[in-house]
Amino acid sequence: MSANRPRKIPLVFYRTRGGSEVVRDWLRDLPVEDRNVIGLDLMRIQYGWPIGMPLCRSLGGGLWEVRCDLASNRIARVLFSLHEGHIVALHGFIKKSQKTPDADLDLARKRKREFER
Repeated sequence: MSANRPRKIPLVFYRTRGGSEVVRDWLRDLPVEDRNVIGLDLMRIQYGWPIGMPLCRSLGGGLWEVRCDLASNRIARVLFSLHEGHIVALHGFIKKSQKTPDADLDLARKRKREFER
């Protein structure tokens, strides 16, 4: 491996007790153009961490968001945390309002706690 090559932080998807990877499933249900934008943004974080605004923002308590601008003025968010050298994708959604809904934040925090156990 070349010394000039940037270090890549592995990305893992939160997995439910039933074994489904909800963020990966959400991504697969999106149009290919949206998946490509979100995938590229996740890759930028993997290779460039730490990254700040406008791509990435701290939500406090070890929770972060990837801010993805999609076609037709739509916005996607992937909420993630860092755990033992990995980026853990906890929740993904298409944003419909200016403020991130509390239910989405609560779900990501719950999944973060579950993953860390």
